[in-house]
Amino acid sequence: MEGREEVKEPKPSFPLSLWELSVASTVVIGFLLGLAGVYLTMPASDYSFLKFPRSHEDLQLLRDHLETYTSDYTIQVLVGYCVVYIFMQTFMIPGTVFMSLLAGALFGVFKGVALVVFTATAGASSCYFLSKVVGRPLVFSLWPDKLSFFQAQVAQRRECLLNYMLFLRLTPTLPNTFINVASPIVDIPYRIFFLATFIGLIPAAYITVKAGIALGELQSVGDLYDFKSIATLFIIGVVSVTPTLMSKTKS
Repeated sequence: MEGREEVKEPKPSFPLSLWELSVASTVVIGFLLGLAGVYLTMPASDYSFLKFPRSHEDLQLLRDHLETYTSDYTIQVLVGYCVVYIFMQTFMIPGTVFMSLLAGALFGVFKGVALVVFTATAGASSCYFLSKVVGRPLVFSLWPDKLSFFQAQVAQRRECLLNYMLFLRLTPTLPNTFINVASPIVDIPYRIFFLATFIGLIPAAYITVKAGIALGELQSVGDLYDFKSIATLFIIGVVSVTPTLMSKTKS
């Protein structure tokens, strides 16, 4: 018995597997290389306008300045955008909806959606790995009730977990920030987390990016999610969990 206890003790010392550690390290190195590359290749100028957008006015100011650089320094703007978006997602900094709007204003619908889905998925993955290492105390202190609810729901839906995670990503049932941080704590496998995030964020990304093209007509962020948009996302979400409901009915 004593021998068995000694074998079990080292297991929780480092919760990341080798390949998960490789992915997390790649994200961190990407941050550093991206920022260094953008800094070294951009022309000397006044960049005081560069800051995390917090309002509709901040976003318009950022769009007006970056439009000029986007045509001449496309790669640098793309890399800078990706680094900032992933950083905000990783450390749960509010304002990614403004970044999604900015993608539409600068790059159009197709490129904007691809960019937002890529950066949002990469940022969510980075947050997942970070939470796996240090997130447990944070989640238990900030969202104890939500965590209990989430854990119970995940336990009931282990056989169709991908469908349930898709439903959560497509609907505002639980905040995306909470899902990113809590998923590794309730033992959601990364492959399911990744697929649900990548696929589930596409509809909302399309709505936001498309609105960014007509940024001047947008009065506030609240205009993005009208009844029609929310209803559409809920319908898609219900469709995603239909296989789960049907399997339960048959059983």
